This record gives sequence, structure tokens and C-alpha cells, in this order.
Amino acid sequence: MKIIEVKLENFRSYNNETEVAVNDMTVFVGKNDIGKSTILEALDIFFNENNGTIKLDKDDICKHSESDEIKITVVFSDFPEEITIDATNPTRLSDEYLLNRDGYLEIIKKYPKGGKEKVYIKAHHPTNPICSDLLLKKITELRQVLSDQNINCEDRTRSATIRRSIWQHYSDDLQLSEVEIDVTKEDAKNIWEQLHKYMPVYALFQSDRGNSDNDSEVQDPMKFAVKEILKDANLASRLDSIAQEIKQKLDEVASNTLAKLNEMNPDIAESLTPVIPDTDKLKWADVFKAVSISGDNDIPVNKRGSGVKRLILLNFFRAEVERRRQENNATSIIYAIEEPETSQHQDHQRKLISALKTLSSTDRTQILLTTHSPALVKMLDFDNLKLVTGIQTKQIINVERHTLCYPSLNEVNYLAFGESDEEYHNELFGYIESENLLNEYKNGKSTVEYIRLNKDGSTTPEQKILSEYIRHQIHHPENHHNTRFTHNELQTSIALMRQFIEDNAEED
Repeated sequence: MKIIEVKLENFRSYNNETEVAVNDMTVFVGKNDIGKSTILEALDIFFNENNGTIKLDKDDICKHSESDEIKITVVFSDFPEEITIDATNPTRLSDEYLLNRDGYLEIIKKYPKGGKEKVYIKAHHPTNPICSDLLLKKITELRQVLSDQNINCEDRTRSATIRRSIWQHYSDDLQLSEVEIDVTKEDAKNIWEQLHKYMPVYALFQSDRGNSDNDSEVQDPMKFAVKEILKDANLASRLDSIAQEIKQKLDEVASNTLAKLNEMNPDIAESLTPVIPDTDKLKWADVFKAVSISGDNDIPVNKRGSGVKRLILLNFFRAEVERRRQENNATSIIYAIEEPETSQHQDHQRKLISALKTLSSTDRTQILLTTHSPALVKMLDFDNLKLVTGIQTKQIINVERHTLCYPSLNEVNYLAFGESDEEYHNELFGYIESENLLNEYKNGKSTVEYIRLNKDGSTTPEQKILSEYIRHQIHHPENHHNTRFTHNELQTSIALMRQFIEDNAEED
């Protein structure tokens, strides 16, 4: 399953429902404390159900909201073709009207007062009273509908077949509408239990999270490797066989013990019942919870310096590229990484981004990042980037080349971080020149004296507007006859050129 959209409502700084489109590699950029990490942490809560890195509580409720219910929604594509929601009865999500209006699987998790989750599926579903709640009915109730409405059904032993017959009977009057189906209700729990098996593994790595001795979830990629490996269908089947065999032997031991007890004290024996958990409730990951990568003196990776941890993480992803390409049946996984540039040399950053871009192109793999690094942004493509803006009213802007007045990753850095340097100044000036707009840009602007250095060593005084003055100084660092422009002058010139480009774009 693959995420195509996330929706946040009443979660931290996200008050009104905010939609976030997601692709194979999505990088969130924006100023500090604007809500980039919140998106990644919301997904950790959604997928890892308060057993991951982030623990949800009532303080996560948006302070500007009148509601006390957090809502995190994830929309999926690439969902399973078939799913078994009634015993051994395979069916399709589309046949059960469990997809939204656009044909995607939309799962909503609500957290009243920041507490225990309730799970809903938003579906384009029949609302005709006779056939609106068929998914909540037992087979005897479904058969009763057949009888009451005089509907023919080819197989009255399968709930999915009966539902299909009823819906087909009312095909001209289903009254389809988008509704939220509560799949935490007793009669609908099996729907969520089955879908849950197909959920991607979600691995969140944070740059500034401290680790203590009692951490339940350390920042060690091996922990997530265990989760991913245990989701392998073949391996899960073999582990289930082992568990069944162990359960059978435990049943024998318990039964023999009670039989012997019955010989000595029948009353006590009759009051006792062996309790052995079902095999699907076993937590195999706990068996491997000590898995780690350790260094000298058995010091685990989460106790090492941030630079070492990030270096190990970098090479974990490089190794994952090769492994996931070789394993055609690799489970779906989402790697979420906050600020991958932290504590890393630029050469290492380039290798990491290259590995992550390659990894995101492999099947069933998505990458989510946040960054404060303008240098990292320049290693990406426009369709990788999402600009997070707004304090109380959030906006997630798709950074698309055609939506920018001046299509450049330097422009993205300016919008995201206020980053404006000499390279950006050069690009803006060069763009105005290439569009034959320089004379129009210069019109009406005051000038300052610029001393040109000629090839023979002589000098010539000229009058230049501020942007030209800065441009010439950038291109001719050997000329020391002029007062160096200030940072404020650089910012002023960039602002003037950006405004000019925007104004011209609006006129066009």
C-alpha cells in the first residue's frame, strides 16, 4: 500500500483539516517551528499506534480549536486486490463499497481527547436504509434481508455473495454518498484487522531526539529492519507454523496436568482452564528486541555521537537500495527522516540523497524528509518538494516549476528559509537579462558610481543601479576599486528583482 495523501485536523498547529499530497519521495521545507516534523510524527502515531517513537496525549490537541478530537487521515493507493473480511470469504474493497469517491482507500483515525484511537473508513457507500449497514450484519441477518426483500442469491453460505446480491438488487437506488464507517465496532472489526495486515512499515528517524537507558524505541535502523523482515509473507507463515506447533504441545501439557489434578481433586480441576494466546497475538519483534549494531565495548549505536549515528543511518539506506532491489517480495515501507543533513559533511549528504532517491524508485518504498538545508534542496527535483507555510492557517504548497515566477531551486530556498545569497542574485539578474527586460527593470531606479577595471589596468567610472553594482562585484572579485556591497544591499536588490519578475508574470 502506498500513501498518496495525508490529512491533519486539530493536531498541534494544524487546526482546520489540512491536506498533504505525498509521492514516492516527498521533502517538506519551511521555516523553523512551522509544522514540518508534525506531519512525520502524525504518521508515526497513525501507523505505529502509540508504540513507535511518538506518544500521543491531550497536549497534542490544537490550542486554537474548539474540538477535543484529533483526526489523522491517510489515503492509500496500491491496496490489496482481494481481502477476506468474512471467515474464508475473499472479496474486493470496491465490491464492498469501501473506497472513497475517487476510488482510493481512505482510513481515518480519531483520537477523542488525545486518547485511544477509533478507526473509520471514508467510503462512497450505499445509504439506502435497506442496504446501508450490510457490513455490520451477521450472515443470519443478511439472509433475513434476502427473505424480506424477496431477493435471489446464488450462494447463501457466503456473506460477501449475499451483500453483493442485495446491492445489485438495489443498483438503481443505492443512494451512494461518502460516509464514515466505524470499523472499531464489534461486527466490523474484522475489516480493520484484515486491512491492518497490509499497512506499510513506518520508520521514523529524528535528528535531535535524545535517547535514555529506558527508551522503548531507539534510533537504530536495525529495529525497523526487524519489523520489515517479520512482515515477509513466507517468513510469517513459517513462524506461524512454529507457533502452532508450540501451542499444540502447550495444550497437551496443560491438558495432561489438569487430568492428573482431576485424579487428586476433581473440584479444583474443573475450575481451571488453560489460557494460551492465539498465535496471531504473539509479538515476534520482542524476541529480537536486543538486535542492534554495537561498536567497541558493546556500546550500542543509539549511545554514540550524532555524527556516528547519522553515518550508520546513511549506509543503512545505501544497503537498503541493493536489498530491496533484489527482493521482489519486499514489504511496503515508508522511511521518514528529519533533517538528514544533521552532523554530516556535504559529501555524505550528497551520497545519502542519492541513495534515498534511488531507494524511493524501488517498488513499495516511499521516502519522507524534512530539511533546513538549502544545499540539500538543490540536490532534489521540483516534484519532491512541499513548502509548509502559515502559523494558524496551514498551507502545504506543491513546489511546481510552472507555479514559480522564476523557476529555480534557489527560489524555493528563498520561500522556505529566506535564503538569499550571491548565487540567487546572479540567477535573478540573469533571468531578467534572458527575458530582455533589463532596460525596463533599470528604468527609474537611482544609480551609484561603479569603477570599472579595464584590461590594461586603467579604470573607468560608470553609473550602475544597485543590482548591476552587485552583479559586477560578484563577477569581478579582482576589482578592488569599489566599496564592497553589504548584506542588506544584497537582500534589497534580490527583493527588487523578485518583485519585478512577479509583476511582469502577472501582466503576462
